[in-house]
Amino acid sequence: MFTEDFLHYIWNFKLFNTKELKTVQNEPITILKSGQHNTDAGPDFFNAQIKIGETIWAGNVEIHINSSDWIKHHHEKDNAYNNVVLHVVYHHDVDIRNATGNHIPTIELKNLIDTKLISNYKQLIGSKNWIACSNQIKQVDQFVLQNWLERLIFERLERKSIEINQTLLLNKNDWEETFYQTLFKYFGLKVNSQPFLLLAKNTPLKIIDKHKNLLSIEALLFGQAGFLNNDVDDEYYLKLKKEYQFLSAKFNLKPLDASLWKFLRLRPANFPTLRISQLANLVAQEPRLFSKILEINSVQEFQKIFSVTASSYWNSHYQFGNTQKINTIKRTGKIMIDGLIVNVVVPILFVYASSIQNDELKNKAIRFLEQLNTEKNTIILNFEKLGIKSKNALQSQALIELKTNYCSHKKCLNCSIGNHLLKN
Repeated sequence: MFTEDFLHYIWNFKLFNTKELKTVQNEPITILKSGQHNTDAGPDFFNAQIKIGETIWAGNVEIHINSSDWIKHHHEKDNAYNNVVLHVVYHHDVDIRNATGNHIPTIELKNLIDTKLISNYKQLIGSKNWIACSNQIKQVDQFVLQNWLERLIFERLERKSIEINQTLLLNKNDWEETFYQTLFKYFGLKVNSQPFLLLAKNTPLKIIDKHKNLLSIEALLFGQAGFLNNDVDDEYYLKLKKEYQFLSAKFNLKPLDASLWKFLRLRPANFPTLRISQLANLVAQEPRLFSKILEINSVQEFQKIFSVTASSYWNSHYQFGNTQKINTIKRTGKIMIDGLIVNVVVPILFVYASSIQNDELKNKAIRFLEQLNTEKNTIILNFEKLGIKSKNALQSQALIELKTNYCSHKKCLNCSIGNHLLKN
């Protein structure tokens, strides 16, 4: 039929006939305040104000599909429900009492909810389409859609802020180290994100900072990644290995297990060996990247900084010792760079701006997303098929948030688009 969440939604927005409302005990009732929705343990709505007869009650509201669910959930034995002043049910099948034995007034919604609203809800929740509203989303007013997408981009950034703040806490409020680790994680893309994050943690920025020589930085990163433990008859490899042996003894370093790295089903351009060399070149030219990004005012400047090449050895290699016939410069591509801006620069700027309460800097982070081309992935392409076109990275990020955190979980009741379709 439907869930209690649907009844929560109905109650919260008073989407039922409230005229001449009476309890099942035939007492006149007026809802002065629906209360505050509680998503944790305890009654469903706190601090409601309900007038029953001539008395105004202040307390909590509990909602169930059937009255007997009160007993099924053992609320009659739970003192946390003694302050419930109203029981709201779809179907009333039994009178209930609280733990003190007092009778709880009840209203039944079965004949008070518009059947069209129930039909719309069942249609959405029962949909087997890519998103529940695939057949109706074109009907949604553009004002509603755009306002919701704007809200979603802030939700997405706030959600990303949680992980960044946790990393910042572990790094004792060191923004440079936090940016460094976040940058490494994204450089690995989804396949190698965790090994790259471990590499950054295993090779702190304070150690990188002590070296300006590119060979030393590459030796540190390749060595710490576990790639310099083999016997490879290659001049470049042997130089790196010798340098790493010296540095690992100096700083008492321990490498990762090389088996952590994934090469299968990756395009050679995304091999971790190439990405590590590109990162080495990036931190060699800009060791204090967080301080640098605070000064930048356009995505073009970011694109210039993040456009780095792997060392010349990698022009003819993808892995150590395996020479390729074709000799090409291995430079970070535009899609990769734009991804760094979207997934690293903007979220960290947003978190930093929030921490110092700087709305101007926060707005600048949002503008960077507006300046970038829309992302191209399955989610964005599927929305385009439904007539929802993304104009820039701001909108594509919002659509990704919509799909992953609302549509995929059928949170239509929490979505402005779902709300619009239910009510119309």
